[in-house]
Amino acid sequence: MNGLQPAPTLILGGFLITVEAYGPMAAAIAAATEQRVAVVPASRGDWLLTSWTLGWSRLLDRAQALLLELAAASPTGRVNLVGHSSGGVMLRLLLGDEPFAGRLYGHRAQVQSLVSLGSPHQAIRGTALRQLVDQRYPGAFFVDQLAYLAVAGAVTPEQLRPRAQRLMARSYSAINNNPSSRGDGLVPLSSALLAGAEPLLLEGVGHGGWFAERWYGSVDVLPLWVPWLTGDPPRQP
Repeated sequence: MNGLQPAPTLILGGFLITVEAYGPMAAAIAAATEQRVAVVPASRGDWLLTSWTLGWSRLLDRAQALLLELAAASPTGRVNLVGHSSGGVMLRLLLGDEPFAGRLYGHRAQVQSLVSLGSPHQAIRGTALRQLVDQRYPGAFFVDQLAYLAVAGAVTPEQLRPRAQRLMARSYSAINNNPSSRGDGLVPLSSALLAGAEPLLLEGVGHGGWFAERWYGSVDVLPLWVPWLTGDPPRQP
């Protein structure tokens, strides 16, 4: 048990994935917590801008506004953060005290947990902005103040869609220089399992619907990690 209380949840999705893809996830979390769930609005154009600091700050500003709104209505004054893929890396900046793009976030007092789903936390050849996050706040940096859950999927090449099979080895090589790694088809376990966070490995779960039939937001996968948000231990498949 992680001692979490029912609280609203804020979801920040992954690169180029539209808000609609997170509908089942939002519904499952709302049912489990009996609290409001909000998804940070992000178009494909917004995600394309995240190659630059401006793109990150635009999405983080939206996330901050929703976080404060949810926290104001929370029975505990705190909120769960759930980030898929790049979203899980970006949300770590909302916790820290160092200025980013002229903004100071530092919202640890309003956050009770951070859940990352297949997030590329560490990478040998990661983008400069992703590397900045891990340099400033390595691992579960604020674990003494909030709970962390790092969820990682592991699929075989045969479980991936054909188009994703061609990408897997190249992506793993860029992240940890090992094309034979285990991972979700895009992010290897060594990157998704954030140091110091409670780990949860989900066999047969791919990075997204583009990669595999089952992904972190699939109806049959959600019960494996969503109960953690209410203090229940995750269910291993």
